[in-house]
Amino acid sequence: MAVRDLIPWKNQQVTTGERYDPFLTFHRETNRLFDDVFRGFGSFGRLASPLMEGQFSWPHIELNETEKTVTVSAELPGLSEKDVQVEIANGVLSIRGERKAERDNGGRYSERYYGAFERRIPLEDVQGDKAEANFRNGVLTVSLLKTEQASQNVKRIAINTN
Repeated sequence: MAVRDLIPWKNQQVTTGERYDPFLTFHRETNRLFDDVFRGFGSFGRLASPLMEGQFSWPHIELNETEKTVTVSAELPGLSEKDVQVEIANGVLSIRGERKAERDNGGRYSERYYGAFERRIPLEDVQGDKAEANFRNGVLTVSLLKTEQASQNVKRIAINTN
């Protein structure tokens, strides 16, 4: 498989061995620039929501909620527990860390993510002092107990049929 088969753009051209087209190069770089700029926005209706940072945000998380607990799982392949920091303050769970490049890719094509990351997940009515975090097989799992007030704040709303 050639490197050019991995490039996600239409009308792919690699300059080695083929005719150089400055307009195609400009078009490709402009698309890459816009992809990089708008990567973290997701749906434009909810720009301010930290939980909905966009479909390209990393790490990807899963949030599960029961009557007594809230569990947040984050996929962190290739990292260890030493590379990740978990904090909870003012009702916000923060997962941050850094994935360092294993080696210089020598100009080859790569879709892997390297660099610092941070996810902030707003959580209401949880007991931060009783939080537990486990890291296993590249998955970070944070379990938090809900306060007694959380179950009291739930009010059922009747649905009217007209």
